[in-house]
Amino acid sequence: MLNSYRRFWRTLGIFLIPFVLAAGAVSQTQAPPPQDQKDQSIPDAPSAVQPAKPASENPVGQPAQPEPAAPQTAMPSPQDPSAQPAVNPEKHPPINIRTVPEGGATKEDSQGQDEFFKIVVRTNQVVVPVTVKDESGHLVSGLTAKDFTVLENGKKQTLNFFTSDPFALSAAVVLDVGMKDVDLQKVNHTLPALEGAFSEFDELALYVYSNAVTQLSDWGAVGQQLSAALDRVKSTRGQNNGPPVAGGPLGPQGPTINNVPVNPAAPTVYTPVQEAHVMNDAILRAAIDLTRRDKTRRKIIFVISDGREYRSGTSYKDVLKVLLTNNIIVYAIGVGSSAFPGYRQLSKLHIPRLGYTDILPKYVNATGGEVFNEPTRTGIEDAYLQAMGDARNQYTMGYLTHAAPNVAYRDIEVLVNRPSCRSAIRPCVNVYAKVGYYPGK
Repeated sequence: MLNSYRRFWRTLGIFLIPFVLAAGAVSQTQAPPPQDQKDQSIPDAPSAVQPAKPASENPVGQPAQPEPAAPQTAMPSPQDPSAQPAVNPEKHPPINIRTVPEGGATKEDSQGQDEFFKIVVRTNQVVVPVTVKDESGHLVSGLTAKDFTVLENGKKQTLNFFTSDPFALSAAVVLDVGMKDVDLQKVNHTLPALEGAFSEFDELALYVYSNAVTQLSDWGAVGQQLSAALDRVKSTRGQNNGPPVAGGPLGPQGPTINNVPVNPAAPTVYTPVQEAHVMNDAILRAAIDLTRRDKTRRKIIFVISDGREYRSGTSYKDVLKVLLTNNIIVYAIGVGSSAFPGYRQLSKLHIPRLGYTDILPKYVNATGGEVFNEPTRTGIEDAYLQAMGDARNQYTMGYLTHAAPNVAYRDIEVLVNRPSCRSAIRPCVNVYAKVGYYPGK
């Protein structure tokens, strides 16, 4: 009986072996769970990126409420440069740096530190442009620094700068349109020659004045803007050549027939018009504009006028102070009555209620420029070229003044050492330079 049971189980085992092997092969294809896998019911440790999820508060036996889905971070679009990249949970978030609002930071006590590094600089460099001509009126070239002597308030100065290179010009052309009409028309015919006297490296602006000052063209090189401004000047008419009409059929009392007024009831009122010639105001306006130009250029004011000055709001002394402080040179062409021989001596007279007859030589001599009195049209055209050439080709020297810093006027005298000129009464060269300056504050 025992042997029969053994044979039964042996036969059954042989029959079940294929099924057992097949079940083992299937179980080997499924990876066993990792040994260190944590229980999903245990909450994670606090993360630096996302806060820990709270444990479920649902009682046992009730279905758990679905958790809200975490917001998905949109990937930045390549067309949207302002989009921010997605946050990588593997990295720590960047430090949030906030700028303190202006004025909100605590002020530190900087006494001692700022004062220690504070540097005060005073400009004591004096620049003196000089024109030297021979007895024939031609420029003298080839001079060196050893040929010049500069005196300030009578004391010899040591030059630390000297050059004979030409300078580009910043020129303010000031035209008097209150002259007599015959003189103004003569000047209008020479305006194309004035435009040709400047080079392509120069810049200029055009001003006109009579009762008031007007700027016709802004600063720029010779071009269409200047040509258009000069064309407008050509159509301007000057003053009447004769005295004002005080009587007659066309007088201020109205039309008359046989010296009998047509309207006897009309009052006879005659008020002569006093034309103003605000030369001081015009030069001051041009000088203030020149102070804003590049300091590397030679700054000049080129005045075309008969020299009359009347009823300006600024005095000659105040305008001259601005010119000498900013190293501005005045060149002038005298037309009309100022161009006649012997008029320069009469121009020193000041007639009450009529102003100065010719104040241009005073500006020219004080700033180191030149005045050209030309009565003819050809002479005016030649004066344009000569004046611009002299202004561009000057000797330029500089020195460091040792005078105490103040705003007092200081005299300057420039001497040219010419051993061959032994006559002190009639020197062989003429020197044109400013007679002094006002130091800047």
